[in-house]
Amino acid sequence: MSRPIHEIAREIRADWLKPYFGAVPYLIAMDSLTSPSDNYGCDSARSILAYFLSNATTWRGETARKIKLELKTMLKGN
Repeated sequence: MSRPIHEIAREIRADWLKPYFGAVPYLIAMDSLTSPSDNYGCDSARSILAYFLSNATTWRGETARKIKLELKTMLKGN
């Protein structure tokens, strides 16, 4: 079982202190999500994760690689 998305968002914030402005709205939405099958308003969690990943290309480092892989795995699963 994968971790709740809101827990991952908390870890992202702890590591990525100045996130790219394009990733911020998706990071905020991730605070309200538990799994890829959730919704945030009219948007699916899957689309939020995909858009976050596309806007997180400037986030680098070991934690970034680990979490991006975790999110991509979530998108492929469920």
